[in-house]
Amino acid sequence: MKTNKLHNDKSTGFKVPEGYFDTLDDKIMSQVKNNLTLDTGAENGFKVPKDYFNTVDERIIKRIENGEKTAKVIPIFNKKTILFASSIAAAVLLLFNLSVFESNKPSFNNLDVQTVENYIIYEDISTSELATLFTVEELDETVLSESVFDDENIEDYLLNHADIENLLTE
Repeated sequence: MKTNKLHNDKSTGFKVPEGYFDTLDDKIMSQVKNNLTLDTGAENGFKVPKDYFNTVDERIIKRIENGEKTAKVIPIFNKKTILFASSIAAAVLLLFNLSVFESNKPSFNNLDVQTVENYIIYEDISTSELATLFTVEELDETVLSESVFDDENIEDYLLNHADIENLLTE
C-alpha cells in the first residue's frame, strides 16, 4: 500500500457531473407532480415463480409430514477425525516420556574425574568458593587421610622445590 502511495490519496474516486445537485431537486419534484415512476435502471435479475408465495406454506408442511430430508448433515467431529487427533497426541506423549532422552543427561555417577578437574581449572573457581562446599571436619579428614608424610617425601620436596639459602637465613 505504501509503495502505491494510496495512503496519501485524498480523492474518493467518485465523479458527479457539473451542476448535478443544483438541478436534482427540480427533476424529482417534476416527476412527483407528473406521477411518473422513478427510473430504476436495469432489472435486478431476481424473479419469483408464479404463485410462489401462495403455495410455499403448503409445500413446506408436506415435506415436514413426509419426513423428507433436504440436506445431509455432516458432523464436525466424526470418529475418523477424533481417532486421528488422539493418535497424534499419543505419539507426542510417548516421544516425550521415553527414556531415550534420559540416557544423555549427565549425572554424578558417570562423571569422569578428569572432567571435573578440567572444569575447576578452566572456570576460574577460587579456593574459597571450593571451601564453602565443605565443612571444617570434612576438610580436616580429607587432607589428613590422603596425605602421607614420610621423611623421604619431605626430604625430596625440600631438595627439589625449596631454596636452601632462604631456609638457612630464616
